[in-house]
Amino acid sequence: MGRLLFLVFLVVPLIEIAFFVVIGNAIGLWPTLAGVLATAIIGSLVIRHQGLSLINEIRSTVGRGQLPARALADAMLVGLAGLLLLLPGYFTDLIGILLLIPPVRSAIYAYLKSKVTVVAATARSAPGFGQERVEEGTIDLDSDEWRPRR
Repeated sequence: MGRLLFLVFLVVPLIEIAFFVVIGNAIGLWPTLAGVLATAIIGSLVIRHQGLSLINEIRSTVGRGQLPARALADAMLVGLAGLLLLLPGYFTDLIGILLLIPPVRSAIYAYLKSKVTVVAATARSAPGFGQERVEEGTIDLDSDEWRPRR
């Protein structure tokens, strides 16, 4: 995993530089910089608009008593898309724009769903625990586990 991250942090800036050189040669310096600025503005707007709508969708899903797995995955991918659009560079912008396309997000979600297994877990209480009712937010200590404040 560490090698993959190292490779990503090495390769992505090189790809960005190549994109800047190619696009700069094709359209010039100022239009290239204006494009980077425009995508950063679009990224911030996307995060704001899509983020709020996905938060509302998550709230309504939870309100219906369902797990909002798909809505959370969409929120994560849209947030990542917005972050990539905010970063200066055309390669990260391309990836960010692809993440905004619902069929692309669906394909990523389907892939992740096939790789992840959700297991229901139940909590068991240890012997001696659970006999007394303790208010939520209260820490129950024995007399030898605390000292008075000074």
